[in-house]
Parts: sequence; structure tokens; C-alpha cells
Amino acid sequence: MTELVKRLCEATRHAQQVDELPDYLAARIYAIAELLPSHPHCDNVEKLIEQIGLYDTYGQTGYLGMGVNHLILEKTIGQVEEQLADNNP
Repeated sequence: MTELVKRLCEATRHAQQVDELPDYLAARIYAIAELLPSHPHCDNVEKLIEQIGLYDTYGQTGYLGMGVNHLILEKTIGQVEEQLADNNP
């Protein structure tokens, strides 16, 4: 689990520094990272890490609709938060 938390935090830091990930989304992701060690069976964390890596401020706006924008990321963050709340130890 520690490796997963580390990857989640590293992906978030990189997206903030390079891809302009908004602070309000980063704060929610870091809050998830803090809860993960006590929730070993949380789905969608790998999906979240992948989406953070694909984050683009202007994602989904071009002709091809590539990248992951804030709306897509917020949906996945919400799913993880919901699962963490439902599995509260």
C-alpha cells in the first residue's frame, strides 16, 4: 500500500508542477493518499493515478478530445472518496 500512496503523491506533485493541476484537486488527492493505508481494498486508485498522469488543463477541448480534464478527474476522485467513506474502518 505504501508504494501506491507514494505513486499517487508523486503523480499529483508532477501534475501540479508541470500540468497546472489545480490546488483544490491536489488537496483532495492528498487527502485520499492519507486515508489509503487504512483502506487496503480501495478500487479506482490505479485509475486515478493514470488519469492524473494524463491530466491536461485543456483536455477534451480539441477536435480529438484527448487528455483528462478537471471534470473527468473530479468524477474519479469522487468515486474514490465515496468508497473510502463507505469502507470507513
